[in-house]
Amino acid sequence: MTLFIEVYKIEPIYWQWWLLLFSSIALFIISPRARNAREFFKATFKNKAPNTGMLTGSLIISWIFAKSITNAANLGLEFGIVGGLAYAGYYLSFAIAGIVIYAMRVKGGFKSIHQFLVSKFGRGAVALFSILISIRLFNEVWSNTMVIGTYFGDQGSSGFYWAIIVFTILTLAYALKGGLSSSIFTDVIQMGFFAVLLCIILWNIFSIGEISVKEVATSGSWTMATGLNLLFAAVIQSFSYPFHDPVLTDRGFISSPKTTLKSFLLASVFGGICIVLFSIIGVYAQKEGMQGQAAVEVGKAFGVIILLVINFIMITSAASTLDSTFSSFSKLIAIDLKFGRSIKFGRIAMVVLAIAGTIPVFLDAEILSATTISGTMVIGLTPVFMFWKVKVPQSSFYLSVVGGLVFGFLLVFNIFPKALILTEGPYADLLWINVWGIITCIILYLLPKWIQK
Repeated sequence: MTLFIEVYKIEPIYWQWWLLLFSSIALFIISPRARNAREFFKATFKNKAPNTGMLTGSLIISWIFAKSITNAANLGLEFGIVGGLAYAGYYLSFAIAGIVIYAMRVKGGFKSIHQFLVSKFGRGAVALFSILISIRLFNEVWSNTMVIGTYFGDQGSSGFYWAIIVFTILTLAYALKGGLSSSIFTDVIQMGFFAVLLCIILWNIFSIGEISVKEVATSGSWTMATGLNLLFAAVIQSFSYPFHDPVLTDRGFISSPKTTLKSFLLASVFGGICIVLFSIIGVYAQKEGMQGQAAVEVGKAFGVIILLVINFIMITSAASTLDSTFSSFSKLIAIDLKFGRSIKFGRIAMVVLAIAGTIPVFLDAEILSATTISGTMVIGLTPVFMFWKVKVPQSSFYLSVVGGLVFGFLLVFNIFPKALILTEGPYADLLWINVWGIITCIILYLLPKWIQK
C-alpha cells in the first residue's frame, strides 16, 4: 500500500513520458514490415485488402486526430453540446466521399483521385491539386504534434519541444517500417484503445463528476451565435473537405467498392458519435467554470490517473493520424506523381515531411486554423467532385479551384465584406465566406460549359 502511494505521488510528467515511449516502441515492434510496394503503398497483407471492420476503424481513428478531439472538447467548453455537434458536422465528409468514390470506381472505372483528375483536366490540374493536398498533409504534422506537446509542458518550454520531437521520430519509425500496412494495422489497435479510454473518461465524468445526461443534452443554445454557424460551415465544407485529404481518399481505393462504401458510411456515423462524446469533457469543464484547454483542465481536476488516460488517448489519436499522414505523402510523391515507385523513395518522402512539418511548431501556429482555413481554401473542389460526370472544359477546374483559394485568402486576411455576413457571433465569417464561396465556385466551374454553348 505504501509503495502504491509513493508511485501515485510521482509527477504525472514521469508517467506521460513512459506512456509515450512504451506505446510508440510497442507499435514499432508489432507493426508489419512491408516487403513490396503493394504492401507499403496499398496496405495489402498476405494478398488481402482490409475488410470492412479494419477499414472502418482505420478511417475513424485516422480522422479522430489529437487536434480534432482537442477542438471538440474546447467547443464543448465554449458552446456546450452544440459545439460538439457542430464539429461532428465535418464527419459528414465520410458519407459524401464514400458515395462519390464508389460512383467514380463503379461507373467511371477510376482507380485513384489522380487518375480521374489527369484524365478529365490534364496534368496541370493534378499538379495544382497535389500542392493543395501537400499543404493539408504538412498541416497535419504540426497541428497534431503540438497537441501532444501541451501535455508535456507549456508552449515554448523545453518539455513541449522535446515531446514533439521524440513523438514524431518514434511514429515515423514504424511508419517507415510498413507504410500504409503499418498504418492500418496499428489503426485497429489504436481504435480499440481509444474506445476503452473514452469509456473510462465518460464514466468518471458522469459518476464522480456528478453531471447528468440531461445536463449534457440541454447544455448550450441552438442559435447561430452559439455553435450553429460552425455546424452549417462544417456541413458545407464536407462537400469538398474530404477530397483534399489523401489520408481519407487513399483508403477509398484499397478495398472492394462495396466494402469501401459500407466502411465510409459507418465511419461517418460512428466517427461523429465519438466526437460528440468527447465534447462532453468540455461540457463538464463549462459546468465547473474551467478555462483554458478543456481536456487538460478536466484531467487535472480528476487527478493523475484520468490525466494520464486523457494523455494516452491524445497519443493514440495523434499517432494514428501522423503515421497515416506519412504514408499518404509517400504514396503521393512516389506513386501518384510518379517520382519514384520504390519503397526507398517512399521512405525518403516520409522523412522529408516529418522534418518540414515540424518547423511550424516553432512558429506559434494555431491548431484550429489548420481545419477551418484549409477547409475554406479547397471549397473550389466542390463542383469538381460533386459534378464529376458532367463534361466541362479543363479551364473549369482552374476557375473553380482558384476561386476557392481567393475566398480562403479573404478569410485569412479578414477582408471579406461585412455586409455579406448575415449572422452574428463566432464563425459567422467562416460560414458566409463558405456559402458565397461555393456559390461562386459552382458558377465559375459551369461558366466555360455555358460559354461553349
